[in-house]
Amino acid sequence: MSDAIFFDTLRNGLWIAFLVSLPILGVALVVGLAVGLFQALTSVQEMTLTFVPKLAAIVAVFWLTMGFMTQSLVGFFQNTLLPLIGGN
Repeated sequence: MSDAIFFDTLRNGLWIAFLVSLPILGVALVVGLAVGLFQALTSVQEMTLTFVPKLAAIVAVFWLTMGFMTQSLVGFFQNTLLPLIGGN
């Protein structure tokens, strides 16, 4: 395997990892920002107030985007990694 193929495969893998993690990380950022703003405005400093809504939002987004994540990872594996492993 040449260096160009290796780095191209690595770049594609990192791009797929970015796309798969983007919905979850984006929702965690938005919910964390909203809860932080709420806590700053109301002076409520409860630890579970930051954890529970963020966890619920992450689980909901994971459930909604699970098909996209699976399809992206399986497509990358079948179209990129299997031909390299098989030697095609």
